[in-house]
Amino acid sequence: MKAVLISLLLALAIPTHAGEAIPVGEDPAIEQRMVKLAEDLRCLVCQNESLAGSHAELAEDLRREIRAQMKTGKNDQQVVAYLTERYGDFVLYRPPFKPVTYLLWLGPLLFLGIGGAVWYVTLKKRRTLQDNPTDAKQLAAAAQLLDEKQ
Repeated sequence: MKAVLISLLLALAIPTHAGEAIPVGEDPAIEQRMVKLAEDLRCLVCQNESLAGSHAELAEDLRREIRAQMKTGKNDQQVVAYLTERYGDFVLYRPPFKPVTYLLWLGPLLFLGIGGAVWYVTLKKRRTLQDNPTDAKQLAAAAQLLDEKQ
């Protein structure tokens, strides 16, 4: 029984002995450039994940396309231009400042300004309420309402 148990445990332990990972790209310089560039690009499927960190099939295809573009001798700006031409500014984590993206860039300032204006108006209303003290007639009416409740 012990021999069967030991052989079963050894059989289960064999697959855990893994070898070294094989690099995806042949050229380490291109691979390093691709990873650096893919960190600044958005996965079109995951949307909140970089292209370098995504495991989606489209992300793998885009990384392959970036490698192919780099092998043909294109620099990083040309590769980014190709991707934005094909997929739009959404592929960029930092889209350019242009009329289409004004709200994206200036929206937080707009909401901060609106929030500040609401805060200011609320504080101003509170001050005007505090400046108008209650008179004896209002206090008597409030006391009468309290007496009616009891």
